[in-house]
Amino acid sequence: MKNYKYLLIQARTESDPMAKHEQFCFSRTLQCHTDQIKCIDIIREVLHKDDVDKCDAVLIGGSGDYSIAQGGSWMKKVLSFMRFLYRDSKVTFASCWGFQAMAKALGGEVKKDLDKAELGTTELFLTQDGKHDTIFQKLPEKFLCQMGHEDIVTTLPKEAILLASSKKVKNEAFKFKKKPIYCTQFHPELNKLDLKKRMETYPNYINEILGISQEDFISKKCIETKDTHDLIFNFINKYIN
Repeated sequence: MKNYKYLLIQARTESDPMAKHEQFCFSRTLQCHTDQIKCIDIIREVLHKDDVDKCDAVLIGGSGDYSIAQGGSWMKKVLSFMRFLYRDSKVTFASCWGFQAMAKALGGEVKKDLDKAELGTTELFLTQDGKHDTIFQKLPEKFLCQMGHEDIVTTLPKEAILLASSKKVKNEAFKFKKKPIYCTQFHPELNKLDLKKRMETYPNYINEILGISQEDFISKKCIETKDTHDLIFNFINKYIN
């Protein structure tokens, strides 16, 4: 891919090894070098408008310890930044925690719900809008993706268009009307091995959400997800070129 510059917004503790891993995963799916992706942790660091202006697109990833549903002293800053990206119509792709943060910031609702929590490779299906969307229509009507969340977006923002759902959770992906912003509850930047690595780092989630052993999770809940590998790449090609 061209020498685009990306800003990756993260929400992780300083000791979280998945911060560097997340940068690597995004660089792989974008077919770029990691040095093209500037990482800023929105929990601990100060974000400036100049950081956004200097990048071609903003990426927002997952979170190990910070819940949009439960919030914290950092919430006001996070939601304000999401609203800024929306107002500025900045090219933005948000997955997982980013999906929840963007939904909450623009008027949606997010709740913690272990009964609807999803972990592992999950089957989604396209909505009618998803089937006709420029980016999502390249996916099969039913496709597998990598998932890991306890917080659920129960209500979408008013200007959001629902693109995909699962049998368990209605709101799994959306875009905004007339904005270059896409948000997915799933992780298109992760493959099967990445998901295994995440759960080796956060093993408590396996028992909390699924109640099975790590060995069972790896053997039964991790499947390759080739259909979603090019999703972010296709998004960038559409909205930056």
